[in-house]
Amino acid sequence: MANMREIRERIASIQQILKITNAMYLMSSSKLKKARKSLEATEPYFYKLQSTIDSILEHTPHTRQFYFDRRTGIPEEKRQKGYIVITADKGLCGSYNHNVLKYTEQVLEKNTDINNCHLFIMGHVGRMYFQHRNRSGDKASVDGEFLYTTQNPTLYRAMEIAEMILEKFENRELDEVHLIYTDMVNSNLQETRTVQLLPFSRRHFGVAPDGTLKKLPKASFVPSPEEVMNYLIPQYAKGIIYGAMVEAFCCEQQSRMTAMDAATTSAKDMIKELSLLYNRARQAAITQEITEVCGGAASISE
Repeated sequence: MANMREIRERIASIQQILKITNAMYLMSSSKLKKARKSLEATEPYFYKLQSTIDSILEHTPHTRQFYFDRRTGIPEEKRQKGYIVITADKGLCGSYNHNVLKYTEQVLEKNTDINNCHLFIMGHVGRMYFQHRNRSGDKASVDGEFLYTTQNPTLYRAMEIAEMILEKFENRELDEVHLIYTDMVNSNLQETRTVQLLPFSRRHFGVAPDGTLKKLPKASFVPSPEEVMNYLIPQYAKGIIYGAMVEAFCCEQQSRMTAMDAATTSAKDMIKELSLLYNRARQAAITQEITEVCGGAASISE
């Protein structure tokens, strides 16, 4: 059995860890509420954008728009595919990072030629992981200039990412762009999913119940529908990226809250067990002292 001093030092160190885990839990809870509030404040704007694009496509079904170009002439094995992967900047959030990285690897394995896959990693954990894999022989390229944090997602950051990705699509550096992030189904369930960001599909907006595009009488637009769409589509892409960033950030904070709550509970259990050991050691020391005193008194009286 360890002596009382060792037990006291161990209890003190666990109590310090307990304070840290409890503080991290409270911080994650505060960040989660703030991110949710920001998303709710911006959602009406992007819903209005979506309904506007829907209306334009309904009235001008034959409008040609560059961001809807599926480039069917390029065979599947030669298509340049970009993947925006959202991970965390740090650990201590349970299996959150592991699930995203594992899911991304499964997606990459489905591609015919991994040399045509380009990764745009948000978050230090994912960036370091895939850069290390590249050094080990994996040929999926990682954009070294795509250095964005996942902490405190903002519309400005989403706009920068959207502009860069759209520019690469316009320059035909990318033929498809997919977004990999973690969606919060509920407080107890998180799901890693893929959303195709580019090219856009008309069925994302105006779909009738039977699965066909709705067609309304043709309307005139000033300026032209193409010019309106050239402005709306980048804004809508920004909204999709921002929504994914917030969802991923909320999932990260929820995972960290769960992990820190479990760590706090374990620390309390360890302190309880060590307190019992300390009391036993203290009782044994007191008993030994009493025995020594009684033995000394008995020897003096004799």
